[in-house]
Amino acid sequence: MVNQMVLSSEIEWIGYENKTQMLQVEFIAGGIYQYEHVPENVYQNFLTAESHGRFFESHVKGRFPYRKVRA
Repeated sequence: MVNQMVLSSEIEWIGYENKTQMLQVEFIAGGIYQYEHVPENVYQNFLTAESHGRFFESHVKGRFPYRKVRA
C-alpha cells in the first residue's frame, strides 16, 4: 500500500492499494479505516482535492464498504 501524508485538519494519511482497490484513511484523531472497491480515480481525486475533509465526506464516506482497523 502506498501512503501519502496530506495537509488537512482532519486527515493525516491517505493510502491506496491498486491491486485490491483498498483505500486507507488515517485520521488525526487516531482512527484508521479501510474502504473497499474504491476506484483509483477516486483516490487520485482525493489526493488532489482542495479540501480532503470535504472530499471524504462527499465522495467516500457512506459510499463504500469499510472496516475500522484501529480506534
